[in-house]
Amino acid sequence: MSMLTRREQRGLFPELLDLLDAPFATMRSQGQQAMRFEDYVKGGRYILRAELPGVNPENIEIDLNNGILTIHAERQEEEKDQQRTEFRYGSFTRSITLPPTVDEKDVKAGYDQGILEVSMKLARPEEKSKRIPVEAHHGRSR
Repeated sequence: MSMLTRREQRGLFPELLDLLDAPFATMRSQGQQAMRFEDYVKGGRYILRAELPGVNPENIEIDLNNGILTIHAERQEEEKDQQRTEFRYGSFTRSITLPPTVDEKDVKAGYDQGILEVSMKLARPEEKSKRIPVEAHHGRSR
């Protein structure tokens, strides 16, 4: 499946960005729809919660590759009454850049009442800087 996905870094105003994106949601091709989510840190874990109403857990795919988490889901609903039948379907795909301290080996996912929750352990940040001593070279000329 070759599909373009948007990579993003969560900013200070993620809800504002979602609202600005909303008018363009109808322009997505092949039934693509917006996927709202929230992320936070709790108990040493990075938690991402995504709204996926009407989706069966069997229709959710989660991929983690080089610090990018991609969620893809498909919804198919059918409502019948005496007069008519109504179908609702669509697909959701969203990619999120994860914090650099996420431990990609400790990831858990669960789905309950339309909310997908993905939880990842946060590793202690490694010290990236190193002090380099400067040696004095006496008597050298250039």
